[in-house]
Amino acid sequence: MSTHEPPGPGPEQEGSAPPPSFDKQPPPGDPYGTPPFEAAPPPPYDAGTPYGAPGGGPGGGPVPGMPPLGGRVRRLLARIIDAVLVSAVCSLIVGWFVDWNSRSGEATLSLVFGLVYWVYESLMLSRDGQTVGKKITKVRVARLVDGNVPTPGEAWGRAAVYTLPSVLCCGAWVVVDGGWCLFDQPYRQCVHDKAVRTVVVSTQY
Repeated sequence: MSTHEPPGPGPEQEGSAPPPSFDKQPPPGDPYGTPPFEAAPPPPYDAGTPYGAPGGGPGGGPVPGMPPLGGRVRRLLARIIDAVLVSAVCSLIVGWFVDWNSRSGEATLSLVFGLVYWVYESLMLSRDGQTVGKKITKVRVARLVDGNVPTPGEAWGRAAVYTLPSVLCCGAWVVVDGGWCLFDQPYRQCVHDKAVRTVVVSTQY
């Protein structure tokens, strides 16, 4: 009875797959062999957007990178300058057609003033964030989320919230709306600012 030794390992047959290599294998979970993603460090708050993150800074204060807020006195002076300017224009236009001694004349002037002021402020703010009064007092209106000039829709909406209620129903609305910034924190926003998420900042910094 003859014994046969088991055949030893022979040469690799042509066409057979090479044994797998474990060198430089991709990290677990990455089937494509691409290098692991390295997250870039977050940019500083003042890179690209002057206001940084829209959520506010630590403790609810202004976010890093935000320009100084516009002073309340400067904002009031800007409103007075704009009101005097618009009143002068309306008086010259309406005065030729309205009897100043009649109640209807006063009502007409008030209505025209409100509409002209609304259009005037909307157009000015949508252009560069400043009316004539704001240019003189060195403040401007900016979007809270990124510091840019308000969009036309935001500019018209902001001016409408400030102007139209006082013309249509309640003259005291201007006091309530404008006085809101005396107590609002941290951005000193009036009601019309909160309505469209704008803020008034200084241009001197």
